Amino acid sequence: MLMPNPRAAGRPSSRLFVLPLLLMPLAAQAPASLTFADVGKPLVWQGRTPTARWAADGKSVECELDGKTVWLDPATGATREPEAAAAAKAGAPAAPFVMIHADDLWLDVREPVAAGDGRRRSPRPPRPDQPSDRATRLTEDGASNGKKIEAHLSRDGTQVAFVRGNNLCVLDVGTKQVFEVTKDGGPERFHGALDWVYQEEVYGRGDFRGHWWSPDGQRLAFLSLDEAPVRDFTIVDHVPEGFLDQERVVHTEVTNYPKAGDANPFASVAIVRPADRSTVAVDLSAFPPDVLVVRVDWTPDGQHLLLTLQDRIQTWAELCAVDVATGKPARWIREESTTWVNRPDPLRWLADGTFLWLSERTGYQHVYHYAPGGTLLGTITAGEWQVRSLVRVDEAGRRLWFEGTRDGAPGKHLYRIGFDGKGMVCLTPGAGTHDAELDADGSFLIDRHSAMDARPAVCVRDGETGNVVKELGSAGEGEAAVKFGLVARQRLSIPARDGYPLDACLMLPTGAAAGTKRPVFLPTYSGPDAPSVRDAWSVSTYHQLLCQQGFVVLQVNVRSASGRGQAHTGTCYRQLGVQELKDLEDAVDFVCAQHGGDPQRVAIAGWSYGGFMSAYALTHSKKFALGLAGAGVHDWRLYDTIYTERYMRTPQENAAGYDRSSVIKAAKDLHGHLVLLHGSMDDNVHLQNTMQLLYELQRANVQDFELMVYPRSRHGLDPRLNRHSQELQWRRLQQLLQPDLRW
Repeated sequence: MLMPNPRAAGRPSSRLFVLPLLLMPLAAQAPASLTFADVGKPLVWQGRTPTARWAADGKSVECELDGKTVWLDPATGATREPEAAAAAKAGAPAAPFVMIHADDLWLDVREPVAAGDGRRRSPRPPRPDQPSDRATRLTEDGASNGKKIEAHLSRDGTQVAFVRGNNLCVLDVGTKQVFEVTKDGGPERFHGALDWVYQEEVYGRGDFRGHWWSPDGQRLAFLSLDEAPVRDFTIVDHVPEGFLDQERVVHTEVTNYPKAGDANPFASVAIVRPADRSTVAVDLSAFPPDVLVVRVDWTPDGQHLLLTLQDRIQTWAELCAVDVATGKPARWIREESTTWVNRPDPLRWLADGTFLWLSERTGYQHVYHYAPGGTLLGTITAGEWQVRSLVRVDEAGRRLWFEGTRDGAPGKHLYRIGFDGKGMVCLTPGAGTHDAELDADGSFLIDRHSAMDARPAVCVRDGETGNVVKELGSAGEGEAAVKFGLVARQRLSIPARDGYPLDACLMLPTGAAAGTKRPVFLPTYSGPDAPSVRDAWSVSTYHQLLCQQGFVVLQVNVRSASGRGQAHTGTCYRQLGVQELKDLEDAVDFVCAQHGGDPQRVAIAGWSYGGFMSAYALTHSKKFALGLAGAGVHDWRLYDTIYTERYMRTPQENAAGYDRSSVIKAAKDLHGHLVLLHGSMDDNVHLQNTMQLLYELQRANVQDFELMVYPRSRHGLDPRLNRHSQELQWRRLQQLLQPDLRW
């Protein structure tokens, strides 16, 4: 998955798509001027937010009132001294876990950790990389039989599954005997561990786990990947450890990396029963050979394995229940789309054996109630807005709480609704982003909230109506805001050329004379369903500096990154960059016409997908004078299969779409000055993207570009090089402040 790299894009204290927020009164004296050196300092732009949390009794709010920590009864408003925490910790069991240390397995325990209010927190070992003095060593062979990875303890604590040499193994904790479930693992055959593309695009970056215990610990499901058809890609480290003095050759890394249109790994699933060492293969013969296994779960009783399967280009998804004795799957639910189907969330099981399912089948994600086997019992939510996540279910009361977008996508709100779809109420009314925490029975909630024009604040709300019962305070003005002043952030709705309302935010330069045209800085990401604008408080020192220097800072959610639902996200289907650029152009035109932006001095910047959009804008539009493009995919044929084909299908099916989305194919049309930045060891968006773009720019004798390659850097830059990248981009932006612009 393409990810923004904010530090490399010149914003060390905020994500790529976060802008500074809030209009505040100026200090009596003129604000001091920020310098670029201030960007790297930990400036404090806001005061401390009051603390509040549910106390150990589950009913009181532990908070600060008048400088004193008290327990507040939200029903009566009465306060009392906090109760002792010892009782809450007493009798809490230690939690066993398995770890890998010095290439061996160790069984250790996490002691329960109690906070000041007596509530147990998720316990952690004192040093996660070191066994405690209570640990038991389970193996003593080190790496002699292969390096061990992905060790996971069964729920009953009796067995450990782990991967060694790409083979799945199970260790009996009592006897310390190891059972090798597979024996044919190797560089082209993965058992129980994921390859690059599956961890990056399906199960989550950094998650290589490919095996899952049943709830009762009796069975273990595992994924096997045949990498033989996948082509290799080589990464070169030109600056290895000890370079010059000890090492004078390059180091290489070879990874199985399937690029769009090329072969994927072939996936298979099996279920092993360690007690008798029997294995049952899951029958996937009814599916395409290159079917994607995108989720593996179990039913609560462990009698069925649940697989979510998708076709290669992800136009459908099927939830199947597999009989653990025979390996035969039965379809429960099938989701289809005219664009693509996103990976479905896990089922939310209810005590009566039914479950809740999130689906985007209408173009908006909503909640559906199902019985096992796939019988639809009811539609709980509906409308042209979406449910983002389920928060809590009250089965006895037949109601649920969820986070949704009914009151606007840029914000965040908590809602409650009945299983019959009636009685929906927003429990966090008002603009902004609300992080709500319910008490034990949902009678009250703590609401931590902020907005573009409001610093973080905390209150207690009635759990039935959402009405505020107690304001607990808000963050004060920070030292930096007093010293330097704080530039206002404006909430905008910008009409696109077809009338579509684009959520945007704007910061105007300080001290700008009326009628003066100012350069515009547009940092962006704009990837599918990845909003840049959120209605929440945040401050970027870098953007404050730009405004002091005279820039208009603009950010906008293109429609495919609006967060409004798949009906909107799907507008980028088969043509990445095309509609996004139109929306960005319309936002620039609006700001130049209505807010003093200079159409001749517009800069666009981004990393990863934002790097693609920046380079795409300079080769497909004449509205941008400067593009700062970091680690961009400059032709989607060069990125991985699962991400790319979800949005573009394959190059064989959609050659024209790939050409329309290509920066490389349009290199000769470069307008403005393009700055290309890339890590030499980027194993996600390969440097190959930038090298091929360079070649086409040079072949066309285009001169208005420059390149900065960062050695020892991957998709995120080596931290020691961040400062260089930040200053390079700042220097290029400064040139836009010159009326007689020259590069």
